[in-house]
Amino acid sequence: MNCTIKQVLIPIEPDYTTVDVQIEADRIATIVPHSAVNSGERNTTVDGKNKLLFPGFINAHTHSSEMWQRGLIPPLPLELWIAQLYEFTPLEPEQVYLSALGTAVETLLSGGTTVVDHLVLIPGKEMETVAAAVRAYQDIGIRAFIGPLIQDESLSQGIPDGDVKREHDDYHKSTEEILAFMQEVVQRFHHPESGINILVAPTGIQLCSDELFEGCIELSDRENLCRHAHLLETKAQQQLAQEKYGCSAVRHLQQLGYLSRRTSLAHCVWLDDADIGILAQTRSTVVHNPLSNLRLGSGIAPILNYRKAEINVTFGCDGAASNDAQDVLEAIKIGTLLHNTTDLDYRHWITPRQAIKMASLGGAKGLNIADELGSLTIGKKADLVLYDLTNLSVLPRTDPIASLVLGRPTNVVDTVWVNGERVVANGKITRIDIDELRKELFEQSEWMSSRPSKSIQPFEAHYRQVMGLSRWTQ
Repeated sequence: MNCTIKQVLIPIEPDYTTVDVQIEADRIATIVPHSAVNSGERNTTVDGKNKLLFPGFINAHTHSSEMWQRGLIPPLPLELWIAQLYEFTPLEPEQVYLSALGTAVETLLSGGTTVVDHLVLIPGKEMETVAAAVRAYQDIGIRAFIGPLIQDESLSQGIPDGDVKREHDDYHKSTEEILAFMQEVVQRFHHPESGINILVAPTGIQLCSDELFEGCIELSDRENLCRHAHLLETKAQQQLAQEKYGCSAVRHLQQLGYLSRRTSLAHCVWLDDADIGILAQTRSTVVHNPLSNLRLGSGIAPILNYRKAEINVTFGCDGAASNDAQDVLEAIKIGTLLHNTTDLDYRHWITPRQAIKMASLGGAKGLNIADELGSLTIGKKADLVLYDLTNLSVLPRTDPIASLVLGRPTNVVDTVWVNGERVVANGKITRIDIDELRKELFEQSEWMSSRPSKSIQPFEAHYRQVMGLSRWTQ
């Protein structure tokens, strides 16, 4: 269905202009001054007056199934938090389906048109887990990059040994089995033409062998897939890399060949200048997840230093158990303002317009699709978001982009197109029954304040010791 957005405001440097934007099939066909477009009988017309049009943001790192633990895990560092997360992970694919829908809804209604789901797998139901997420994203109409979260080492290996040599359990699947699984996932579900893409996504150096990384490199090269991973999210991971490799994790991944222009790396909190140079050289992308880094006490990623080194940076919400929301605008706001405290030179601070570009074109670059998405450019895919500038949360009228990025916009997304299809209209999701989703999420959960975790106990004393914290007592 062709569509013309009439009298809509779009940003130009350094101001705004009012235009008509025509969508034909799945592409932006024209961007012209108002009244220059003849809509035609077969065109749908959308009133863009007092509305702002952007390319859609990319939620460049999340874990959809974590929605079931939203608000549940107490304040803990990642290495202890993850033990409780895995202990209470969803056990049925239908739960994964519902939480993927919920993640997509929150992403769409905060300006995102693409989600990168580093998908936590249900043990013994790995393929069913992927199938459930794929079905959810197809049903709602969001563009999705799904990276099954794979590892071949046990959870205890994610904590440095320090001076204590520990024994670790074997992981329940071999490296060969995991790579064979990934090959089948690609064959069954990788369909970019319909908006579903598969990534290779080992969880990170803390729980993955070199053989797993090398197998992912081979698969991604053979099938032209993007790569994803967590990287140096915590101080413990920085210490662990030195134990495992005798060098930084970034240097080791470079030596393996994992870093490239098709590689996006979540967090990147504990990098030094040499690491930054390697990311710049390899043209890898950093996905900034400021809210989860604060929630888990991981630290503040040196984003301004990455930008000075001309590294591509974009934003992610991370999962709803380490951020507890999937609001892309919130992640952009915190990820922008946080760094005003890290550099006294205000000329290095991120402006609202720069932040918007990082969240859209920066996200597209990280997924190797910048020639298709990420800007209001004729010929690019029509993944677009229309914001209502008469909403009280962005009034009175000043600078619309600044109000969206620096303010607390509420219910401002009016319309969303993905691949030229209108998947949000008048602030409402068009392809699924939101009331039914709300009912299912409510009825399949229960009120609770905390759940005692048996998984943390074997790790906590050693974690405190190796991280130089005060003596742990039970």
